Amino acid sequence: MTQPQAFQDIAENLSFLDDWEDRYRYLIELGQALPKLDEAERNPANKVNGCVSQVWLVAEPQAVDGAPGLRFRGESDAMIVQGLVAVLLALYSDRPARDISETDAIALFDELGLREHLTTQRSNGLVAMVNRIRNEARAALA
Repeated sequence: MTQPQAFQDIAENLSFLDDWEDRYRYLIELGQALPKLDEAERNPANKVNGCVSQVWLVAEPQAVDGAPGLRFRGESDAMIVQGLVAVLLALYSDRPARDISETDAIALFDELGLREHLTTQRSNGLVAMVNRIRNEARAALA
């Protein structure tokens, strides 16, 4: 399955960064470029459980190529996690729900070397975000 161009661009940029500090900076820049959620959207229904930092994900149903799809928006109060949110949005947003439910972001993050330097807590939070997104996609298909 082909990944969205936005995600492919991020993967390519990461491939040029050998130093983990540079990768951290790049993630932070990606996160800083995300638009902020409205205050009302930072609510318990949008909060991702299982993350040590505060993370909110908003799923908006939309048709994609005539099939059920989702657009995601998100935010975190932690800079690195905000960058991880940006990468997940590039991977999952504006795609058919079936593709979202079948895309294993954790495997892709491992291929990119994005999880090897995350703390256990951040890695667990990443898994929680991925599970939340994929569950939203499964619900859209039901």
